[in-house]
Amino acid sequence: MNREMKKSIKEVRSEIDQIDKELVSLLAKRQKYVENAALIKKDRNLIIDEPRIEEVISNIKKFSSSSGLSDAISEPLWRKLIELSIEHEFKEFESK
Repeated sequence: MNREMKKSIKEVRSEIDQIDKELVSLLAKRQKYVENAALIKKDRNLIIDEPRIEEVISNIKKFSSSSGLSDAISEPLWRKLIELSIEHEFKEFESK
């Protein structure tokens, strides 16, 4: 049995908490780019870009597969992330 399987639930949860902190940091960085995109776009109709959404999903599926992340997790997670990012971008666009 390897070391990973011998960890206690407390150790596993601690590692998950650390990863969550890293994910939040990365998501905050991603959000700043979404906000920047809202400043760059001249037309509200440019915010939803279906071809770009599908390109992102395709890229994520490829990367997820090569990284060992299930498509059942990655695709719905990114679709939700994109949906929330679009909502945020609309708010940023309207406030400029």
